[in-house]
Amino acid sequence: MSTQDQSRLEAVGSAYDPERLLAVRDKTRAAIRTIAAAVKPGMVEEDAVEMARDILAAEGMVRGWHDVYVRFGSNTTKTFGAASDPGVVLGEDDIFFIDIGPVWKDWEGDGGDSFVTGTDPDKQRCADDARAIFHEVRRRWRDEGATGRALYAYAMACAEARGWVLNMDLSGHRLADFPHAAIHEGPLAEVDFTPSRLLWVLEIHIRHPTEGYGAFFEDLLL
Repeated sequence: MSTQDQSRLEAVGSAYDPERLLAVRDKTRAAIRTIAAAVKPGMVEEDAVEMARDILAAEGMVRGWHDVYVRFGSNTTKTFGAASDPGVVLGEDDIFFIDIGPVWKDWEGDGGDSFVTGTDPDKQRCADDARAIFHEVRRRWRDEGATGRALYAYAMACAEARGWVLNMDLSGHRLADFPHAAIHEGPLAEVDFTPSRLLWVLEIHIRHPTEGYGAFFEDLLL
């Protein structure tokens, strides 16, 4: 892509404010922690989603630019937008992730993280590795100025080296003042330039190659 393409894909709206976007990012990550702390074994996934929506509404969320996802157990392998299998109950030694895209005032938040219940070491490693791969890829962007396409090639290699399968259906996107989709909806994994700070979200969604669970981590490129 040319410099002109980068300028077009990294355009911002009239309300764009880096400081406000950072504040919304912090608020989003705090909301994820609040939701996670309220999720307990024995909960049905649908109830956890409703609880998460209530928490976000109480925090002053105007709307969500995407739906609220709380995925339990086998549903953690589902890609973005896919419906969860109904009635999944969180177990005592289980894994779940949270993925939210709240809009506060004019600014979009987007974040995700994975959590475990109990002491299953493989599920804990999965959650930990989703975060670790995110930070490995982020360092490649920060230190080498890698393109979006190169970042996800590297993410795939990092996942494979740790024994996981990377879901390329969740491969990063723009974020801005609401709505970023008016500027660009395509994945970060397809851009051939170095993505700019505070304008792109890096997503890492991994799954076990044979078992029915996975993990997710998502944050702004900072």
